[in-house]
Amino acid sequence: MSGEKQSTEKSMDSGTNADDICVSGTSKEGEDDQDGQQEQNTEDDIQSRYLRLAAEFENYKKRAQKDQEEYTKYANERLLKELLPVLDNLQRALQHARSDNRDGLLQGVELTCKQYLEALSRFGVKPIPSVGLPFDPAVHQAVAKVPTKKQAQVPTKKQAPNTIVDEYEKGYYLHDRVLRPAMVTVAEANGEETTRS
Repeated sequence: MSGEKQSTEKSMDSGTNADDICVSGTSKEGEDDQDGQQEQNTEDDIQSRYLRLAAEFENYKKRAQKDQEEYTKYANERLLKELLPVLDNLQRALQHARSDNRDGLLQGVELTCKQYLEALSRFGVKPIPSVGLPFDPAVHQAVAKVPTKKQAQVPTKKQAPNTIVDEYEKGYYLHDRVLRPAMVTVAEANGEETTRS
């Protein structure tokens, strides 16, 4: 007990009283409460930011999915607008055919074919050259082989073996990729004609 009296006396001698000691103790507890409150506010702020961000991301996903669906639905609109005039010209050619104007029919079909190829070329479609060229399995599909002396479309007297002499169906590129290979007849060295189905 005498030790406690001495420390109290010393504290009184140094100019502090017991009330000051109590007040400083409560002040420390008040600071702890403030720090706890700030931490709680920070946690609440982080939680609300997280929830807002999650909601924004969910809305973004829904918007992106809706945009993708709409793009897929109308992706061919430009191509179809280009092909409609081709249909118009085919219908005009049919009208000329009904009126017994054969020259008008031929001109109409030629015009339609030209316009159709122009529409396709605007979208990156171009024909694969074939007749008279060496056979290339990457872009040609052989449907028949003929001896070199039998020739179809090429006016030359003799075709080299493995050269394309006729085209059944034209092939096309889409930019740099084969859209459809050309179906062709290929010249072969031996004299036997073969056909593949």
